[in-house]
Amino acid sequence: MSSSSTDRPPSGAPDSAPLLEIGRIEKPHGVRGDVIVRLTTNRTERVAPGTVLQTRAGTLTIVASRPHQDRHLVTFAEIRGREAAEAARGTVLLAPAIEDPEELWVHELIGATVVDAQGIDRGRVVDVLANPASDLLELASGALVPVRFVTNVDPRVRIDVDVPDGLFELLD
Repeated sequence: MSSSSTDRPPSGAPDSAPLLEIGRIEKPHGVRGDVIVRLTTNRTERVAPGTVLQTRAGTLTIVASRPHQDRHLVTFAEIRGREAAEAARGTVLLAPAIEDPEELWVHELIGATVVDAQGIDRGRVVDVLANPASDLLELASGALVPVRFVTNVDPRVRIDVDVPDGLFELLD
């Protein structure tokens, strides 16, 4: 299994939400209506030209996109001019989940029960935290489990892990 994708359900959305938050418009760039988009996913194909994204107000179609510092400079067909770009500031961008069986998806991990190699239920995943070495499953107990120890996933139901001895005892 590869590392987890950071696509995640919009804040406050139920786990079964059909669309995932993939980024947000931060601010205008220039006078033609281009905007700076910060992705909340590691899947840069989310901002490929031709992609149609959803917002609470309707759809946005990407005409052009390029990396810009640690974000993306994006031209949307529906945003014309600086005033429209300014009005779009803070807009949450949503898209359907990508089907990729080789990936772990945040929205499929949250709510699942973590079970260790001895069959002990270690708790429910409440969040997935980005970490340079390995994303971390945050359990309701406060325990943090590196995603690299995941051995099997039944999405939204169960996550099997094989962790080093003592990892769960750190909280005791």
